[in-house]
Amino acid sequence: MTPSPVSDKRQHVVETAYALFKRAGFHATGIDRIIAEADVAKMTMYRHFPSKDELIVAVLDYRARRFDEQLDQLARESMTPEQKIAKIFDWHGRWFRSPDFHGCLFAHALAEFGDPQHAVFKAVARQKDGFKQRMRSILAQVMPRGRAENVAATLLMLIEGATLMAQMGQAGTALREARKAALDIIAASRRPQ
Repeated sequence: MTPSPVSDKRQHVVETAYALFKRAGFHATGIDRIIAEADVAKMTMYRHFPSKDELIVAVLDYRARRFDEQLDQLARESMTPEQKIAKIFDWHGRWFRSPDFHGCLFAHALAEFGDPQHAVFKAVARQKDGFKQRMRSILAQVMPRGRAENVAATLLMLIEGATLMAQMGQAGTALREARKAALDIIAASRRPQ
């Protein structure tokens, strides 16, 4: 089934807004700039996204889906949980070193939309919680569920901290130390208590 021109236009607006938001931020990027960059009519923009907040949520969901596709592939691979977690850290390392790295879009959104009741805040929380649960599923293969939940939360904090350090220009050190700490934590958590 081929996408319709309407869904193509909507996707084009989302991808254009994504590129602008990650470089300049959410509040600093106006709707008129997105319309101009996407080369769409104002009516087209508002037909797909009646508010800027709806567009921001669509962009965050788009970014989350792209990462989820990588996690889906990883889930199908035949490797140990430690290898899968290491691979997640390796993905982050490649991202940190890419010329397109501007920090975490979700962290930026959270900084700009701090109200827990706001749709943007909820989209960020959905992505971060989903990522943590995916890591918990990997870890639950080698440790009790409760311990896997705690370790997954710790790994998420390591990744978030490493992302911030990478944004500050310390990508190599951040990733190396976070990856080592993650694997040490997993090894210690596998031991019976």
